[in-house]
Amino acid sequence: MKILHSYKVYRPEVDGGIPFVMAELSRMSEIGISNSILVARRQGLARNYQHDGVDVEAVTSLGTLFSMPIAPTFPIRLLQRARSSDVVVHHAPFPLSDLAVAQLPSKVGLAVYWHADIVGFSLLGKLVTPAINAALRRADKIIVSHEATAEHSPFLAQFRDKWAVVPYCTEVDYWTTCSVEENARVEELRNSYPRLVVGTGRLVPYKGYRHLITAIKDIDAQLILIGEGELKGELEELSCDLGVADRVKLVGRVSRSEIKSYLHAAQLFAFPSVSPAEAFGIAQLEAMATGLPIVNTSLPTAVPHIARDDREAITVPVNDVPALKSAIERILNDPSLANRLGEAGRKRVQEEYSRGRFQSRMQAIYDDVVQRRRSAN
Repeated sequence: MKILHSYKVYRPEVDGGIPFVMAELSRMSEIGISNSILVARRQGLARNYQHDGVDVEAVTSLGTLFSMPIAPTFPIRLLQRARSSDVVVHHAPFPLSDLAVAQLPSKVGLAVYWHADIVGFSLLGKLVTPAINAALRRADKIIVSHEATAEHSPFLAQFRDKWAVVPYCTEVDYWTTCSVEENARVEELRNSYPRLVVGTGRLVPYKGYRHLITAIKDIDAQLILIGEGELKGELEELSCDLGVADRVKLVGRVSRSEIKSYLHAAQLFAFPSVSPAEAFGIAQLEAMATGLPIVNTSLPTAVPHIARDDREAITVPVNDVPALKSAIERILNDPSLANRLGEAGRKRVQEEYSRGRFQSRMQAIYDDVVQRRRSAN
C-alpha cells in the first residue's frame, strides 16, 4: 500500500507536533506500508531528500504568509504525486492541500488528518472555507486525535459519519528508561535544580509561557523551558523584569536525550497553553511516560482529556495565573500527590498511547479507505 502524506512543512526545517505524527506514521513501512511525504519549503528552492529513511519532496516556497508557505506549485505537484498513491493523507490545516485533494482521481483514497482548526487568522479562515469544505466532502475518513477536536470544530459537525478517533502516541520505552549517561545527567540536574518545573515546546504565544514565568515569580522553584521560537527575547526580558532571571532558564533546542534527562530530573511538567491551537499536546505524553505529574489548562481540545484533572494532572482555567501558581505549588509541596499523579500518568501512556496501538488503528483506517475506493470504482 502506497501512502502519500501532505502538509505545509517537515523535518528538519521545522519540527513540532504534526511533523512528529507524520514521522510516526512513516515508521509503518516496517509493517509493509510504503510512505512518502510532500511538503513545501519555509522559503527556498525545491529539494528532494530522505529523512529517517523516508522520501521527502519539498516544493519551492517564496516565503510565508499567515504561517503558510507561499508555494504556488504545491497543488499541482500533489495531484501529480497522488496518481501513483493508494491513499493521500492530508494533514490539516494546510489550505494548499485542500485546493488539490478535492480534485483527486476517484481511485485514490483520501484521509484528512484534522490536527486543528486554523486559529488566529479570521480573514484567511473565511477565504479558504470553500476549499476546506470541498476537501472534507471528498474525504473517505476524517481522523482526529480526540472527540473534542471534532466536536469544537465548526467544519466537522456535518461530517460526523466520517470521523475516526486515533489518539497520538509516544515512544513509551524510550522516555521511560535512561542510559547510564542519562542517569548521571539526571543526578547532576537534580542537584542544581532541586524544585524543577519543566516545559517543552515552541516559544510562541499560544503556549502560555508568559503566564508560567509570571507564576514562578512567587514560587520557590526553578523553571526550564526547552524549545525555540519568536518569543525568546520577550520571555527573557520578562524574566529580568520580574526578577526571576536567576531561576528561569531558556535552553533552546536540545537533543531528545537531554530533554529526557530534564524530564526525569523535574518535579512536574507545566503545560499552560492558552489557545485551541494547542489541540493535543504530545509533550504531555512524553512527560507522563517519565512519571511526571502535569499542570495543564482547561482548553476545549484534547489537552485536558489526555492528562486528566486529579487523575494525571491538575487542570486550571485558561489565562488564570493565580490558579496556575497554586497548582504548581500544590504539587511541589505534596510528594504523595505528585507520586499519585505521576504513576497514573505513566500507566495511562503505556495502556493508551503506545506506538503499536497507534499504528494498528491507522492501518485499519487505511484498509477501510482503500476498500471504500475499490467498491466505489
